[in-house]
Amino acid sequence: MVKYYESKTVFHFTWDQVAQGFWKKYPNPESTHVLSEDTIFREIKDDKLFSKRLLTKTNRVPKWGERFIGSPVVRIVEESVVDPKAKTLTTYTRNLGYTKVMSLVEKVVYRPSEENPEWTVAERSAWVDSKVMGFGLAIQAFGIERFKKNCTKMVQGFNFVLASMFPQPAPLTAQHQIHPQPQSKFKDAAKKASELAKAKANSLYVTCEPS
Repeated sequence: MVKYYESKTVFHFTWDQVAQGFWKKYPNPESTHVLSEDTIFREIKDDKLFSKRLLTKTNRVPKWGERFIGSPVVRIVEESVVDPKAKTLTTYTRNLGYTKVMSLVEKVVYRPSEENPEWTVAERSAWVDSKVMGFGLAIQAFGIERFKKNCTKMVQGFNFVLASMFPQPAPLTAQHQIHPQPQSKFKDAAKKASELAKAKANSLYVTCEPS
């Protein structure tokens, strides 16, 4: 049975910014496992941008996996469709090597957030399968856990790229705010202070009557 995983990520950048940053995701501090990327196909059709890229990645293989995988380097094909009218960026990725040992297919849809149109939501789905007899379930479980960790790094790396491309001001909550008070409150406060001063002054007088 194929293992399935899904998640949702919110990027605090507009969809236009995310769509631009997508092509410049690599390199970043969290993508040292990405060795190369090459665009092998690009076409505009029906006002949509269709692209195909070939990525070369590496991941450390656990000891038990060395008997199935000779090299930790694997090629990934990434196909994408950018629809500027619908404001969606959809990507499909799958590994080309070692597919019998473990195949991973991922789909991600980037679209404006319904909560805040200035943000972008990435809805991610992944399917992991293995055809290794006797080890299939264990390899699938390993693949899902590895995928989750890589997703965390991907989000951190993409946020780093977006922040570099589109610097944002400090959030308002971090700034000191002064709220002006109504004029009537100042008048009331001045009146009370005046009355208090008079009361204190009267208490200092001592009356002396002749004997």
